[in-house]
Amino acid sequence: MTDLTSLKYTAEHEWVALDGDIATVGITDYAADKLGDIVYVDLPAVGTATTAGAVCGEIESTKSVGELYAPLDGEVVETNADADADPGIVNSEPFGGGWLLKLRVDPAAVDALLDRAAYEALTGSDA
Repeated sequence: MTDLTSLKYTAEHEWVALDGDIATVGITDYAADKLGDIVYVDLPAVGTATTAGAVCGEIESTKSVGELYAPLDGEVVETNADADADPGIVNSEPFGGGWLLKLRVDPAAVDALLDRAAYEALTGSDA
């Protein structure tokens, strides 16, 4: 089980796990629950530059289409082929196998994101 307090979060419901200068990005369990059954993900190509706060992909569910926002400036170095092949993994393992992309980032930029307590305050949940 991922230690949710070790992650950083955005107000757009993405989570970030930093390992050196590589940030693994996914959507939170809160976002996955609100979207409903995810049926398709459209992720940026490897090598794509991202801008913090800008749309970098889409997540389609049986309820709606949601936008994936880049949590940080960076460059896409990997996307999750498992989520592309089986988008339902984003619902079943939002903090594990359902990650979406990996970005090469400035590690210092991660400090500006929300911690778990601030994210829970934002969503009004303790999930």
